Amino acid sequence: MNTADDHRLMARALRLAAHGLYTTDPNPRVGCVLVKDGRIAGEGWHQFAGGPHAEINALAQAGCKAAGSTAYVTLEPCCHQGRTPPCTQALIKAGVQRVVYAMQDPNPQVAGAGAALLQSAGIEVQSGVLAEEAGRLNPGFALRMRSGRPWVRCKLAMSLDGRTAMASGESQWITGAAARADVHRLRARSSAILTGIGTVLADDPSLTVRLADENETDIRQPLRVVLDSRLRLPLTARLLGLPGETLVFTGAGADAAQAHFGRDSVTVVTVPMQSGRLDLATVLQELGSREMNEVHVEAGATLSGALLQAGLVDELVIYMAPHLMGDAARGLFALPGLELMADRLQLAITDIRAVGPDWRITAIVEQ
Repeated sequence: MNTADDHRLMARALRLAAHGLYTTDPNPRVGCVLVKDGRIAGEGWHQFAGGPHAEINALAQAGCKAAGSTAYVTLEPCCHQGRTPPCTQALIKAGVQRVVYAMQDPNPQVAGAGAALLQSAGIEVQSGVLAEEAGRLNPGFALRMRSGRPWVRCKLAMSLDGRTAMASGESQWITGAAARADVHRLRARSSAILTGIGTVLADDPSLTVRLADENETDIRQPLRVVLDSRLRLPLTARLLGLPGETLVFTGAGADAAQAHFGRDSVTVVTVPMQSGRLDLATVLQELGSREMNEVHVEAGATLSGALLQAGLVDELVIYMAPHLMGDAARGLFALPGLELMADRLQLAITDIRAVGPDWRITAIVEQ
């Protein structure tokens, strides 16, 4: 039976795991707390892919105090050799007496096998403590392991009357500085930032992470992804000259396009066309095969609407500014064919909060 202490200590492990929010990709964010005789003996979190897992860092801090302890881990300990050795063996060798983990590892190489191995070594195992909270920390890793595609988070900014740009296309800036800084934190936790060629041609965005409270040389820049069916991306586009890599999806020949860009930081991939546009499901499967966990979409109404109608958006983050732009201004999504109340797309709002003078609405798309 779960105790109040189990919940309190797992909550601490989750806070530790969140330290890796921007750094662990493509691995999950994981935290671990070791407790012996009611006191914390060691704790740690997974800091970067290829580095020690959370359990190993906690065991190193605990030293000999790990023997007879209880380990609180936000994800089922791994039992396979990946970039690092299995954590189950390390826990067994250290003499840990009990393991409490929040959620089962969705990786089919683990998925219950880690818990079984611990139990076979005589360690008491308990699962499900704050599982929902742990799931929210790693939505992309879990979805990619289950379905092969990343978690898609679509960010938009609108006025109070639901407009994203004036009729002329002018849109800078709808929201204030605090909201724009918040967007960079969403970018930073993402594996990739995706947009369409229309946005690139209209706005010439950088699609990079810029965090005022971080040393920019230490920031991992997400993969920049441009959907460009007819290969109109100009060589002078700002995003092509910035640090990081760019992946271009096109319906044209990839080999000739690769030669056209002529730089190692740009990769061109050809995907099938569907109804005159790139097959979006194939695009996301390709990103999943490249170990992208969370894809952050910053695009116009057409691409955002197409992803939504295809059932490929998992989460919406909408910044709402306290002003009106009028009925001639551009709308949030292009969603043709919604004519009846029964056709509505259902959302579950999970969070509403003020960000400076604006409001941020977070909603899960109910598939």
